[in-house]
Amino acid sequence: MLGNSENFATSAVQKAGRWKRAPVARAPDVTVAERRAAMKRLRGRLNVFQATMLDWRELHPYNAVHAVRIEERLAIETLARAVDDTLEHAGLTGLELDRGRARYEWHGGPSHAEIERIEARGDWQQTLATTFERHLNQAFPVDGRIDPFRFFAIDAGDAFFVGVAYDHFIAGGDSIIALLNAIADRYAGRNAIDGTMSLYPPTHRRLLLRHPLRFARGIRRLPAMAASCRRTIRPRYRSLEDGHNAFTFFMLEPSRYVALRAAAKAWGVTLNDALLALLLLAQDAQMPERDRSKRRSEFAVASIMNLRDAHGLDVQRTFGQFLSSFRVSHPVPPGITLQELAQDVHRATSRIKRERLYLTTLSAIAIDRMLARFQDRQQRLGVYAKSYPVGAGISSLNVNALWRGSGDAAPLYVRGVPTGPASPLVIAVTTSGDTLCAGVSYRTTAFTADAVARIRDDMIHRIQGLS
Repeated sequence: MLGNSENFATSAVQKAGRWKRAPVARAPDVTVAERRAAMKRLRGRLNVFQATMLDWRELHPYNAVHAVRIEERLAIETLARAVDDTLEHAGLTGLELDRGRARYEWHGGPSHAEIERIEARGDWQQTLATTFERHLNQAFPVDGRIDPFRFFAIDAGDAFFVGVAYDHFIAGGDSIIALLNAIADRYAGRNAIDGTMSLYPPTHRRLLLRHPLRFARGIRRLPAMAASCRRTIRPRYRSLEDGHNAFTFFMLEPSRYVALRAAAKAWGVTLNDALLALLLLAQDAQMPERDRSKRRSEFAVASIMNLRDAHGLDVQRTFGQFLSSFRVSHPVPPGITLQELAQDVHRATSRIKRERLYLTTLSAIAIDRMLARFQDRQQRLGVYAKSYPVGAGISSLNVNALWRGSGDAAPLYVRGVPTGPASPLVIAVTTSGDTLCAGVSYRTTAFTADAVARIRDDMIHRIQGLS
């Protein structure tokens, strides 16, 4: 009964005959100098997942936000110097983006970052959530010379949060953790890694070339994957045009986080598997009266996965984004336990990793980008909900494995990721020290705050029930 899907191209192709080619605007007259400038080839090439994020941010802002707690009083000028020094040493200044060719280049030069200072006024959690939501919905420039970072500091008295909102196509969360780690080190007067980072990593194409047989076998699973999509309940949007992301977050008490981690280990599953199972059960709790006799009666969740290790690149030395994703669907029958569901999910995710089905995902994304040329904006807004339905997603990061410190535990770390057109709700699960923090982004056109609170409470209640 368990199905998974990393591809919606099969069903999309079946509908291609009903699509009309989107109107193409006539190019304006340009000068010779402008034509020569347009022909300039920028040094870096975006991978297919990054290029797809550029497509998504044409529909709605597609930003991510991170913040880390620093247990010192805020000195804004010292923080500004730490940010500037870190960006300059890493070479992360002077970004130029060629949107049409999916190419980019960091030209370097001095940094003059502006740090937005925000007073917590006794409630740092609400201030943090409000700040995250604002930055998730504030678009970055589309093309040309752009600054993909916005920094802020939330003053909480004896401590403060330094945060960054960034245009998500330019980096994965692991690179941003390394960036904030270096800023925190410089702020505290500790040595940080110096030297220009590698800023032009290879695209995912070489992974496809390295595993051609795995990719070919994955293609054979496309019919089953498409069938899974046809069995999945579609997310509902009151208005596809409304891309506003609301944001909230919650933290597990250390004892509850330890209990969840221990249960996952005892069940023989990963923490991410257990989290996906919790999201499936939370969706089921929101629709207790669904008709299981209908074709569309299953729930689906998606998970972001990082392919940096597959590329063999060090997070401290290579800045970039190496993301892919996978999808798991399940009927969630009455009475199924969290352990049983987590083990079902684990069987699916193990097969995805073993057979490298994430390569099929990347190929499907590439096909979808080609088909997009024959779709208008309204079709693009709804294509994922119709052909690749996902009720909720998970993005997991372990800060403890990435944070370089002086022997102390990693500090409190909060993340918010965009929902985009693929999923109306995404939970950014971040573990640091003995704390699990879950940042919840959701489309307000699909969920109310009360509905999201019920999903949160359902997940917490099930975790509290673990011994």
